[in-house]
Amino acid sequence: MAQSKFFVERVNSEIRQQMEGVLALVDRLSRQGLKTEAQACLSGIGDAAATVLQIVSASQDLSQASESGLTFSSEPVALRLVADDLQARWSDRAARAGLTLLVSYDGGPLETAQIDRERLLQAFDGLIGLSLAGARSGAIEASLHASTEGDFLRLEGRVRGGANRSLGDQALDIQEVEALFGLEAALSLALSRQVVESQSGDLRVEANQGGGDTLAFDILARKASAEVSDIIPSKETIAHILVVDDNATNRMVAETLCTMFDCTTEAVEDGLEAIEAAKTGRFDLILMDIKMPQMDGVEATRHIRAPPGKAGMVPIIALTANADPEDSIAYLAAGVNGVVEKPMKPEHLLKALQDNLDSEAQVTQAA
Repeated sequence: MAQSKFFVERVNSEIRQQMEGVLALVDRLSRQGLKTEAQACLSGIGDAAATVLQIVSASQDLSQASESGLTFSSEPVALRLVADDLQARWSDRAARAGLTLLVSYDGGPLETAQIDRERLLQAFDGLIGLSLAGARSGAIEASLHASTEGDFLRLEGRVRGGANRSLGDQALDIQEVEALFGLEAALSLALSRQVVESQSGDLRVEANQGGGDTLAFDILARKASAEVSDIIPSKETIAHILVVDDNATNRMVAETLCTMFDCTTEAVEDGLEAIEAAKTGRFDLILMDIKMPQMDGVEATRHIRAPPGKAGMVPIIALTANADPEDSIAYLAAGVNGVVEKPMKPEHLLKALQDNLDSEAQVTQAA
């Protein structure tokens, strides 16, 4: 049973990694000035990959929830950035459906909460996905409202659908949603419910005047003590990053994500090349794959750390599908500064970059 579960997890992980690679390729090709027909085909490929990724991710989380409950991280999050995340996450898909996505934040501009950022986005995902699936025209309006309750913040998420028929309580019936809108919408909604209810929150549906529904949820989150300036990355802090991975798709995914975070990159294919590149001292950080031919990431890290001087002190982040605690301890002992699990989630990579690119000297050198 344990071996079967491990095999399924590895298969799901591989599917996710490959779909993220496809999306990275789609993103890069979309910037090449393709003809209209080719661009339409590319959009279809991107939509299909995004759907597969969403189904696999949601099913994994729901499986975890049924076995042991969802896990939640806790970090300070600038709430006004959540609206930006949602806009970036869904606006292209809404546009391809002929709809407009309007995302807003209502709360203190410097308000921060101690929450799991990805889980909060997942709470919205099911509601936005269902609204997009059911809307015929018009706009989808998503909003996050934050209000203070002592040491806590009450976070209210609302998603108002377009000009579609009202579903009433059926909007929260998973089987009804699957029958009407498909498996992806049903799984996303089920995960949204799990995320909200796991935080003692409430998920509800309200009928709109003139048709359609508003899906809403409420959760409580503790106020964060961190300053918002510590959380929001500065656009001026450009870093130069070395990406080390023997897989071309993985390299492209990592480089695409780094570009999203306003970093510049160079890439090499194995540990030996990484050692030579690190000697130049040009890099502010190294993203190091662990499993590679010729020389793996652990051995390459040891070689990079061996000589004295600034080049040997460059932060190194391990990229690996094997991120169990005992594995991570071994990587840290070899000299890495942190571990990001594959397939990479953008917020996890961003956190690793923020944790290790915080000095003015690095910023000045990168610029």
